[in-house]
Amino acid sequence: MRKTVQQLIERRPELRGCADAIDRMIDLAGDTFARGGTLFTCGNGGSAADADHICGELLKGFLQLRPLASDIQEAFGNRFGDEGREAAGKLQNGLRAVSLLSPPGFSSAFANDVDPDLVFAQQLWALARPGDLLLAISTGGNASNVRKALMAAAVKGVGTILLTGNRNGCCEKYADCVVAVPEKETYRIQELHLPIYHAFCMALEARFFGGGEE
Repeated sequence: MRKTVQQLIERRPELRGCADAIDRMIDLAGDTFARGGTLFTCGNGGSAADADHICGELLKGFLQLRPLASDIQEAFGNRFGDEGREAAGKLQNGLRAVSLLSPPGFSSAFANDVDPDLVFAQQLWALARPGDLLLAISTGGNASNVRKALMAAAVKGVGTILLTGNRNGCCEKYADCVVAVPEKETYRIQELHLPIYHAFCMALEARFFGGGEE
């Protein structure tokens, strides 16, 4: 068990049964990023907010700053002078993470013109490449739009992680890795999802940007 997961279990011992799955989800994402791949996220309601939150922590510094390399900062300065140097000093390195909740223009058009259940699946189909990864969140594990995104991922050659509760929903059979927290009530499930994905983001930041053990 990696250090980040061990610390998570110490804080939230009720997640001990999920430790191996959390380790695996971190490995899947880490291997995806190491290959130059992209992590996609999706969910509904509170899980939609969580999907956005995860991407926010990966696209910029989470527990530490991720400054651009000195040669990159110098390139900004050489090309754009003081303004470039200032921008380069504030920009941070990130990991390729895309929330499928983001484009309301597309989502509203596709939901109206085609099928709202396929909004996530359509974006994934258009944007993802084989070897990318989908992190789908469904507290009950039965969200139809999440299930169809998982289906599209499987055919596209995209790896899949499902973050869910212990209701044994139908989405579980479509995912490569299932992290099912030991709760049935939606708000309690969400309360356990947050520390898991914080640990997930912490471990990935440590792997790719240093500053501590995974």
